[in-house]
Amino acid sequence: MKVYNTGDIRNIALAGNAGSGKTILAENFVLEGGKIQRRGSIDAKTTLSDYRQVEHEQQGSVYSSILHSEWDGVKVNILDAPGALDFIGGAVSSISVADTTLLLLNSQNGVEVGAEIHFRLTDKFKKPVVIIANHLDHDQSNFEKTIEQAKEKFSSGVTVVQYPVNPGANFNAIIDLITMKMYQWDSEGNNYEVLDIPEEEKEKANELRMELIEAAAENDDALMEIFFEKETLTEDEMRTGILKGILDRGMFPVLCSAAKNNIGTRRILDFIKNALPSPADMPAPKTKNGTEVKPDTSGTKSLFVIKTSIEEHLGELIYFKVISGEINESDDLINSSNQNKERISQIYIVNGNKRDNVSKIVAGDIGATVKLKYTSNDDTLYEKGSELVFPGIEYPNPKYRKAIKAISESDEEKLGEYLHRLHDEDPTYILEYSKELKQLIIHGQGDHHLNTLKWHLDTIYKIETEFLAPKIPYRETITKAAQANYRHKKQSGGSGQFGEVHMVIEPYEEGKAKPSTFKIEGKEYTVTVRDEDEIDLKWGGKLVFYNCIVGGVIEKNYMPAIIKGLMEKMENGPLTGSYARDIRVSVYDGKMHDVDSNEISFKIAGSKAFSDAFKKAGAKILEPIYNLEVMVPSESMGDVMSDLQGRRAIIQGMSSAKGFEIIKAKVPLAEITKYATALSSISGGRATFEMEFDEYGPVPGDLQNDLIKAYAAEQEDED
Repeated sequence: MKVYNTGDIRNIALAGNAGSGKTILAENFVLEGGKIQRRGSIDAKTTLSDYRQVEHEQQGSVYSSILHSEWDGVKVNILDAPGALDFIGGAVSSISVADTTLLLLNSQNGVEVGAEIHFRLTDKFKKPVVIIANHLDHDQSNFEKTIEQAKEKFSSGVTVVQYPVNPGANFNAIIDLITMKMYQWDSEGNNYEVLDIPEEEKEKANELRMELIEAAAENDDALMEIFFEKETLTEDEMRTGILKGILDRGMFPVLCSAAKNNIGTRRILDFIKNALPSPADMPAPKTKNGTEVKPDTSGTKSLFVIKTSIEEHLGELIYFKVISGEINESDDLINSSNQNKERISQIYIVNGNKRDNVSKIVAGDIGATVKLKYTSNDDTLYEKGSELVFPGIEYPNPKYRKAIKAISESDEEKLGEYLHRLHDEDPTYILEYSKELKQLIIHGQGDHHLNTLKWHLDTIYKIETEFLAPKIPYRETITKAAQANYRHKKQSGGSGQFGEVHMVIEPYEEGKAKPSTFKIEGKEYTVTVRDEDEIDLKWGGKLVFYNCIVGGVIEKNYMPAIIKGLMEKMENGPLTGSYARDIRVSVYDGKMHDVDSNEISFKIAGSKAFSDAFKKAGAKILEPIYNLEVMVPSESMGDVMSDLQGRRAIIQGMSSAKGFEIIKAKVPLAEITKYATALSSISGGRATFEMEFDEYGPVPGDLQNDLIKAYAAEQEDED
């Protein structure tokens, strides 16, 4: 196959709401470029995108698909992103990797939720956007309303480049404001005629063309001078202005399509070739340390892994974008994550699950390879000595969680293996084994997202699994000082066991002075700190241990055993069995026996004394509190606020952005386990949210009592 120069490559992402027509438009691009001879069908399950079994069953994209075409000497790489928000990871990777996003709008419905969210992603990644008004061949299509909504919800920079002459069931013609011609397609959508603009359309076309020229001129001082002098621009000057405008995100051109009938496809491809940026036109990618790396074919070899996929009869396929240099078959590269050497044995150019072999691929292009042992998503591979490392793709935080287990214990090991494999294919699946909760927790973007994961386990990997309610990782602590002592004595013939420990426990506070006196229940205890151990707990918080023994009543070498006993209780708190945290312990007295004292005796004595003191120290259960940021349409604001208040949320602030209200709140994890489903129901799917762990906070008294009773009942059942 042909090797393309960097300047002759266009990398585009197809984004938009589910049902906007991305998959069929991608099929059209490949057909028109001559890469296939017949267009596939979603109903017949023959499209290049959506080729996996799960996508056939759901009749929609679950993963992003990578395709390519050729148009007038230019290679067009196409990243077809899922529209469903539960599979937002595919949209994130596609938009971040592509140079330009084609954002499809269903002209029947205007700007839908998925389009809004995908547009916000393009803003996050600072990527150019071209809007495709699709489905113009439907009776309910409304081009003017769609453009009005796009200007309102996206930007005033939304600018018409093409408009439909006769939208509706008989749609077959558009007017292009750059060429000032009408393009009229035959009934099959295969060919079009180039015609003069009809008389009845000239006034509208001239008015919209002038808006386009002004928008193009605004992006370049030289073009603005030409415009002031001549009051117009040539076609090439307009394309120059459009390119600068979309690169600056000051201009969002609108093109027209009826993808189902292949109307508009060739004119979109012309626009991609003539007006959209190549990788060389884009800002140079930066390494993690901020170094710019230009897409120079003679530069250092480097590539970035954008996704992985398990393909039937092939194994793991690694998709990558060449950042700099030329990648050749048999190149040896270094993986930046682990410093292992990887050999590029084969290079493929792909169209869904179809692959063509090439001998090399250049900077800016997208390809795939196989048989890499140590490489996965977000890895950088570079030639020895260069050490170029590029930052990974930033995926959204999980919004939904469930516990999962294999029905058969014999499948548990396989379950872990397959879950890691599914995470590699979709990094928004997060796998966590909680030793504390004794659960395997799967985090994802929503209920449908996690049900799709289960479908893979049940159908593809043949492992029966079940979802369980995920437990909440509570913590336990204390609110006041308490004293306790415990004597462990055991005699069973021969040497026995003996250890006695007296201690005071109190809440840990950062910067608090070392203890000297305590007054507890009318009695005063004086201590002198001899040694201090400050332990950072792996589950958060601290345990501070003070050896305050005077006169050698407990030998120093028994202190580690006492600490070990404390740690066992810290890992299994007395109230609910949750981890305990933020406690100071002062061991100030005790007794030994010359023969019977040993480490196990003091470990038990320390553990029992700590447990007794804990229950007298104003024990408190803490719960994880999350920072929640909700972006909600203004009309749903009241309902969302009411719902949050019912979830014990504490509102931290509110602001506005382009017709949306942004609510910031702190909410207990126990209240937002299924918030994604509830929020979608309240807002008609238009609201979105991000959540991130913040801190642990006290559980209200009534809920604490319920948790303690539930734990006690659970322990009785186990006994």
